[in-house]
Amino acid sequence: MLLCPDAAAPLLLLLAVSFGGQAAAAVKDGSGAAGPAGTAGITELQKHAAFFDRDHDGIVTVDETYQGLMELGVGSVQAKASAALINAGLGPKTRPDNANSSTMDIYIVNIKKGIHGSDTGAYNAVGRFVPKKLDEMFTKHSKTVPDAMTKDEVDEMVKANRDSMDVKGWLAASSEWNLLYKLAKDKDGYLRKNDVRAVYDGSLFYQLAGKGNKD
Repeated sequence: MLLCPDAAAPLLLLLAVSFGGQAAAAVKDGSGAAGPAGTAGITELQKHAAFFDRDHDGIVTVDETYQGLMELGVGSVQAKASAALINAGLGPKTRPDNANSSTMDIYIVNIKKGIHGSDTGAYNAVGRFVPKKLDEMFTKHSKTVPDAMTKDEVDEMVKANRDSMDVKGWLAASSEWNLLYKLAKDKDGYLRKNDVRAVYDGSLFYQLAGKGNKD
């Protein structure tokens, strides 16, 4: 499955990954793994993207996106196609005016410019995580089990956040949450709050690296 180029955050950099319940097991304590060196003080959205910055220069090239997807378990052909789509969508949005590099390069410092409409509001305008929004999301929509959502409840949440005037935004949000559910649902089919939290700051990526199904 490929997302539209406007699907920027969260989960854009997780295209086509499907790990079943491995995510839930990896972060079942909610703590997540440590992020890369040098990420202290940056926004959660920047941390989310920094997993793919293999040489830690603040720029994610198409090849780095490809490498990151491969590390997460995406097959080679799908990773190449996904990397091209991701960078084509985010590169021009995040590229500084004075940059002389490829328009496909993603600049992490400007990743906030990729935030789209019809999302949950869990990132603010500068890319900081807003815990209150995550709490509100699960309080309102986790009706079957506390702090967890079924697939139907995830779909209901996405629909509730939909802006009918922002087609690209709600299509992106729908794609992202469908993907997150496939990635992070547990063995009972629930998407747990702690696992969603770990996606927003990218800590889930470090737990899953090298554990994906490459079929």
